Amino acid sequence: MLSYRHAFHAGNHADILKHFVLWLVLDYFGRKDKPYWYIDTHSGAGLYDLGGSEAQKVGEYRSGIARLMAADTLPEPLAQFRGRLKDILPQENLYCGSPWLAQAQTRAGDKLRLFELHPIDFALLENNMREAGLKRRGIIRQEDGLKGLLALLPPPTRRAVVLTDPPYEEKQDYARVVQTLKDAQKRFAQGCYLVWYPCLSREESRRLPEQLKKLSPDKHLLAELHVAAPRADGFGMHGSGMFAINPPYLLREQLARNLPALANLLAQDAGARFVLDGAG
Repeated sequence: MLSYRHAFHAGNHADILKHFVLWLVLDYFGRKDKPYWYIDTHSGAGLYDLGGSEAQKVGEYRSGIARLMAADTLPEPLAQFRGRLKDILPQENLYCGSPWLAQAQTRAGDKLRLFELHPIDFALLENNMREAGLKRRGIIRQEDGLKGLLALLPPPTRRAVVLTDPPYEEKQDYARVVQTLKDAQKRFAQGCYLVWYPCLSREESRRLPEQLKKLSPDKHLLAELHVAAPRADGFGMHGSGMFAINPPYLLREQLARNLPALANLLAQDAGARFVLDGAG
């Protein structure tokens, strides 16, 4: 199923949470002199035009990145994250996908492995990453990233950050994520695995965090940002979550200081809140 395209949702509240967590993790990995791999199982186009027809059709960025950029005061490091976005985006009307953020955060010795199955987004990803000068340290593949991930593990560096964020359009996506992470840990137990997921009323979404916790009972961190109360009819995404296996030891403290401000900034109704769980 290849109907999902992230261009319609770029810069929304879920992107802000996902990219903030990713930025914190990559910043931590970059503090050590040893190189690492960044693996993205669902890369998308890499860069998005918020003035384009897709983003304008639903306008989700207006209650996401637009609010972050316009905020008067922000706690650190949320303010640093905003500043970094301003530095790496070529134009004000553009917003980054995770590959664009990752290529800006990684160093010359770090390697990127990017997967994208959708033919249109794959072509855009290739072009955008070429513009970013990624050729010598990145490989982009048009294939199922959940399958492709396992063939890359363990990486030669024995250090890696893996981001997986499928669209979850099909119910089996939830089970595939859990099984893939289970298999990945068998091959590379020390990897830092980041899983993005939507907060929906459907059972598969509500059960996913608990299933992920069982994969790493003692070394996980869960962060959810709920921007609204669930709708009475059960439809729609009222928030999203990031689940980390083997997270950096600083991550829990950093999120504890910044998630309250983020929940307040991106709130769409009185039901806005955040969840932070796990030893970190």
